Amino acid sequence: MILALLAGAESVREMAGPTFTNPIIAHGQDPWVVAHGGRYYYCYSTGRGISVRASDRLELIGEGEETVLWSTPDSGPYSQNVWAPEMHRIEGRWYIYFAADDGDNKNHRMYVLRSAGDDPVGPYTFVGKVADKTDRWAIDGTVYRSDAGALYFIWSGWEGDVNDRQNLYIASMSDPVTVVGERVLISSPGYDWERVGDPDVNEGPTVLTRHGKVHVIYSASGSWTDDYCLGRLTLEGDDPLRAGSWVKHDEPVFAKTGQVFGPGHASFVRVGDGAEGVDWIVYHAARSKGSGWDRDVRLQPFGWDGAGNPEFGEPVTAGERVGVPTFIERGLR
Repeated sequence: MILALLAGAESVREMAGPTFTNPIIAHGQDPWVVAHGGRYYYCYSTGRGISVRASDRLELIGEGEETVLWSTPDSGPYSQNVWAPEMHRIEGRWYIYFAADDGDNKNHRMYVLRSAGDDPVGPYTFVGKVADKTDRWAIDGTVYRSDAGALYFIWSGWEGDVNDRQNLYIASMSDPVTVVGERVLISSPGYDWERVGDPDVNEGPTVLTRHGKVHVIYSASGSWTDDYCLGRLTLEGDDPLRAGSWVKHDEPVFAKTGQVFGPGHASFVRVGDGAEGVDWIVYHAARSKGSGWDRDVRLQPFGWDGAGNPEFGEPVTAGERVGVPTFIERGLR
């Protein structure tokens, strides 16, 4: 059947016309999708490199021709275990942030590529490490640019040198490749739904802004568990570098159902402009109950409540019909 979007949320209605079913990509994880120039770009890791696929239809992002953007060297600190690449367009150039190590997880750090121009497909040049002065374990780095133009780096990291939990940190950036100042802890796993698996996990932060509000949607609990889910932080103060400015919602905002397990690590795309636009969440889920890191990529629309908070609803069951995105976005929002 056609998916009825969340009742009572903004820009939410039943979509008529062509449909698709989830999953849209049979095998995959940590999906990052951006819109640019009327096309959608799906950036992903191949384990030993970073690739992208492009499509003019959001639901077909997995079917575009693969372009390899960067491959790891044969050895060294960023030669293996490339995780969760993200593409960000900043001042007319593209930056891809990713985690990698030398084969030992304790050495995971964040790195960045930079494009030669404004083409998301590159070419790209390896720039180097992106780290605060502690230079501790770090994955899932993302960028937040304020309305005033200030840049911030947000990532998942360890407090020390031991993998006892994963926290979310933020720090200022002087430019898209340089972190400056002290890191600030903005979220640590505390609720039961954030602490399934060992260690406790907060990871995969993604900034979602709308209606004058800034949210960080993040993943919680072990990614290998059926209980992997999404949580939400909201910036309630003026200073993103003040820990007290971030308020955590006390329940998961997107979680497993009786048919969908481990939904998490999302990115967001708006299809269409103004009142006609519809927001979409792209995420991975376990291919079956208990399948752990055997995951696929899924897509569905979401809405907003009257207070300006995203309402994701429940993950759509595999095989359920979903109305296709009906607009092509012309440029990034």
